[in-house]
Amino acid sequence: MQSREEALKNIKLDLKREQRQLFRKRFFGNKSVVIGFILISFMLFVAFIGPLLIQASPFTMNATERLQAPQLSHWLGTDEFGRDLLSRVVHGAQVSILVGLAVTFISAVGGLIIGLYASYYPKLDHILMRICDGLMAIPGVLLAIALMAALGPSPTNVVIALSIVFTPNIARVVRSEALVVKEQTYIEAMYAQGAKGTRIIWQHMAPNTLSPLIVQATFIFAETIITEAALSFLGVGIPAPEPSWGNILYDGKLVIFQAWWMVVFPGLMIIISVLGLNLLGDGLRDLLDPHGSVRKRRKKK
Repeated sequence: MQSREEALKNIKLDLKREQRQLFRKRFFGNKSVVIGFILISFMLFVAFIGPLLIQASPFTMNATERLQAPQLSHWLGTDEFGRDLLSRVVHGAQVSILVGLAVTFISAVGGLIIGLYASYYPKLDHILMRICDGLMAIPGVLLAIALMAALGPSPTNVVIALSIVFTPNIARVVRSEALVVKEQTYIEAMYAQGAKGTRIIWQHMAPNTLSPLIVQATFIFAETIITEAALSFLGVGIPAPEPSWGNILYDGKLVIFQAWWMVVFPGLMIIISVLGLNLLGDGLRDLLDPHGSVRKRRKKK
């Protein structure tokens, strides 16, 4: 006969197995998550494996092959300097993905810290939230352009500028969720027992804000890609000759009637990236908040 400890251990293993099976069923049953995951996996493959598979350099110019249409030697054609467009689009994907990852990580960490401390300390809340309100009152693109004009065009400065633009959004989401958690009975009990604020914030409040934080981070990632492309298109983002989807679109704008491929292919990559991230974010929101998805379905009925 099994001992009591072995029986409890087997029960826990069975519960964990059932939870994993339920999560897999919900994951693959959510079309938004699956499609978004496939699109993002494709973009990650293009960004990090693509440059290793392509022989052509994104910087090599050849005046005799300028503005050539897509063909076997240049699958996506060439630009006005004879550079291989496929190579530039693939390397541009790497730039956009890396900038997006960096901005999302910095904004998520900064927004988490600001949101948690603002929700726990009322006096600090007034100061931090007024600063966030001031930053959010300015349209994101305009604020990013102003910051880039002050900092100068470079990949590092793009990350800094966009992190400043998007951190208040995440801070607001974290704060609203943390305020709900703060009113829970177990938080009040810990406070009554003399637990320090740092312990309450990071051991009990922070884990309960991760779900909305992850969902919001996917949307910030998508907005970062669009905003970075807009900055590069306007000439204040990634400086030439470094390839970026935005500056490729700017070059294509000048010859759009002669070389449609210079606008279509980078634009298509932006669409795929943003669509994949938005679908993934919507799917994760339903996956991490099943009660919200049930309410949504009831409203549709």
